[in-house]
Amino acid sequence: MKKIEAIIRPFKLDEVKIALVNAGIVGMTVSEVRGFGRQRGQTERYRGSEYTVEFLQKLKVEIVVEDNQVDLVVEKILSAARTGEIGDGKIFISTVEAAVRIRTGEENQEAI
Repeated sequence: MKKIEAIIRPFKLDEVKIALVNAGIVGMTVSEVRGFGRQRGQTERYRGSEYTVEFLQKLKVEIVVEDNQVDLVVEKILSAARTGEIGDGKIFISTVEAAVRIRTGEENQEAI
């Protein structure tokens, strides 16, 4: 099993969700996060004063899938979340050693 974490722009969530659901991927966790990458924040104006927002609002979408679904999920996230501008986000893939569904006690593939 693999865990896919995608850091995306907040307004792209619906497109990403629809693309994944249409591909047959069920279950995801979404968290509001703040951070910066190469763009190192952005400068904004408020009431005539300029200030720097160092940590930008992003969303983290977490999905656990079987190994053979990783390429499909990454492809769907890339196509749905990409704007072509700096700050589109990142995708991280890591190995999941075990999963347990709390309600039933099912483990691993059955739990996801």
